[in-house]
Amino acid sequence: MNKLTCFKAYDIRGKLGTELNEDIAYKIGRAYGQIYQPKKIVVGCDVRLTSEALKQATIRGLNDAGVNVLDLGLTGTEEVYFGAFHLDVQGGIEITASHNPMDYNGLKLVRENARPIGADSGLKEIQTLAESEQFIEVNQKGSTEKYNILPEFIQHLMGYINPSSIRPLKLVMNAGNGAAGHVVDAIEAQFKQLNIPVKFIKIHNDADGTFPNGIPNPILIENRASTSNAVLEHQADMGIAWDGDFDRCFLFDEKGQFIEGYYIVGLLAQAFLLKQAGEKIVHDPRLVWNTLDIIEKYQGIAVQSQSGHSFIKDKMREQNAVYGGEMSAHHYFRDFAYCDSGMIPWLLAIAVLSETKQSLSSLVEGMIAKFPCSGEINFKVEDTQKTIQKIFDNYVDQQPTIDRTDGVSLDFGAWRLNIRASNTEPLLRLNIESRTDKNPKPMQDYVNELTQLIQG
Repeated sequence: MNKLTCFKAYDIRGKLGTELNEDIAYKIGRAYGQIYQPKKIVVGCDVRLTSEALKQATIRGLNDAGVNVLDLGLTGTEEVYFGAFHLDVQGGIEITASHNPMDYNGLKLVRENARPIGADSGLKEIQTLAESEQFIEVNQKGSTEKYNILPEFIQHLMGYINPSSIRPLKLVMNAGNGAAGHVVDAIEAQFKQLNIPVKFIKIHNDADGTFPNGIPNPILIENRASTSNAVLEHQADMGIAWDGDFDRCFLFDEKGQFIEGYYIVGLLAQAFLLKQAGEKIVHDPRLVWNTLDIIEKYQGIAVQSQSGHSFIKDKMREQNAVYGGEMSAHHYFRDFAYCDSGMIPWLLAIAVLSETKQSLSSLVEGMIAKFPCSGEINFKVEDTQKTIQKIFDNYVDQQPTIDRTDGVSLDFGAWRLNIRASNTEPLLRLNIESRTDKNPKPMQDYVNELTQLIQG
């Protein structure tokens, strides 16, 4: 039995040739079909040069397991999510490596109603069957037909804004040559049709699997300049940049400044609570003060969850929360079957810009000034648990409030930290925030103090 190393905590990702190839993709499709026995599922793929071939191999595996497939063609992950809950199907698979290097690819799998399949919710069973190849021959193989989901997806997205209330805006859209471009074009056409006064300035909009402008991953500082410069050059109101499968979007204000994902969670919480006070908002425990402040101000109910998409989605379902946000730029929506989307956030942001008649910088500058944060800092350490314990021991005398929802959070009143081991890499992730009303100390002092503690 060949061990498959491409199975991770939340999805399937691996180096092409060795960890992932067409043969392995076939087995994954076959195993998915045999375990869940859906009548029909949707399958799509991103722009990577190997994605189409891996998609076809996955579809062959599904068909051989008796599953009918709707082939959605070039799609972002959320178009597959949308198809999985909107159409009469029982699941979906997107072939994508998101923001991984060129020589990687992967698969994201969901069940009916776009429910996630992760390590603790079916992915291990798929791995075991794909490794053992104990496949059962079916009497009738499945069929495949092409399906264009785009018109229905766009119609759904338009439901998040009130077209008549959008004020004139100029937006820079950077698809990073990933899968987002075709959706940007379709939204632009829809805006024109409805006379929504928004001008789109599109850069790197063409899908190109050679990624001539680098892998689309705007979380990396070196990948932000093209969006930032275009905002300044065109005097735009906002810049939006996506990763390869566009399930994450990143916002830049009118000064070309990148806005930390943490403050976007507050902004989107505000967008929903402006529409409907009393709704529940789910957030992760890494950075919390700004989010809690906004939820309280706009009369919502805050619910904390462990980081990671399956935890957030489960918590939202359990609590019937309207929105869930992680500082890592994953945003989840009840009306989107609790899935994450990279298109809904910027639509909500332009709604808030229109409603408050403020600029994006003025909306977030107050948050940043009141609750400055370090952003996530990653450390490579020998033993993550030992290092976490060392930090805990160092500060326990100061009697912080301790929270273990995810890693360890220590709250000292004037500042707080969260330290946790990565779910996907051998890294320790540190986040620090402070309250300027209680704290004269600059953020860098805390960062230096903890860096020394971790590396010393």
